[in-house]
Amino acid sequence: MDVRAISEVLTPGMIEENYPKGLFPMANPGWGVITWHCPSHRAVIPLDAFHVSRSLERTLKKGVFEVTFDTAFEQVMRACADRGDEDETWINEEFIGVYTELHRRGEAHSVEVWVDGALAGGTYGVHFGGAFFAESKFHRVRDMSKVALTHLAWRLRQRGFGLLEVQYLTPHLAQFGTIEIRHADYMKRLRAALALKCEF
Repeated sequence: MDVRAISEVLTPGMIEENYPKGLFPMANPGWGVITWHCPSHRAVIPLDAFHVSRSLERTLKKGVFEVTFDTAFEQVMRACADRGDEDETWINEEFIGVYTELHRRGEAHSVEVWVDGALAGGTYGVHFGGAFFAESKFHRVRDMSKVALTHLAWRLRQRGFGLLEVQYLTPHLAQFGTIEIRHADYMKRLRAALALKCEF
């Protein structure tokens, strides 16, 4: 089990303190607490080896969408939280409030993908130094979450970021070149990335 601590509340200051230590929070509706996680292995997407499949490349070339950054942060968070069942999401109102405040502080960011003027996909995460911690993504139109993640990776690479972390490795994330590294290696990469001065 990768839970390292439990708290009754979540605050922006707790995010600012714990992410650089390798911890991230998740809400547990059934328990009514926040659990802080530190997996023995962490999933990261190497920014110099982000993989775009042929089908995704075709979607990107069609350009039947518009990509924006930081224009609808809370909307993206709420879309990521919308699983149809409140007990199935770790993104609750407390999380939305905290991360929206971090967004106002310039420490959390979103990527929005629009199709015909409607929000069709997106992703969001936290940014400290040259490290970006991707939290969640969603799509309402096929492939639009992939488009969002691709544009996030491209932007981070262009701006000199050193780390794109995605918490846990899944078959879906593996298609982008995601790798799983040991905690000690992750912390080494994290410290190096935090030392960078990057603008999102």
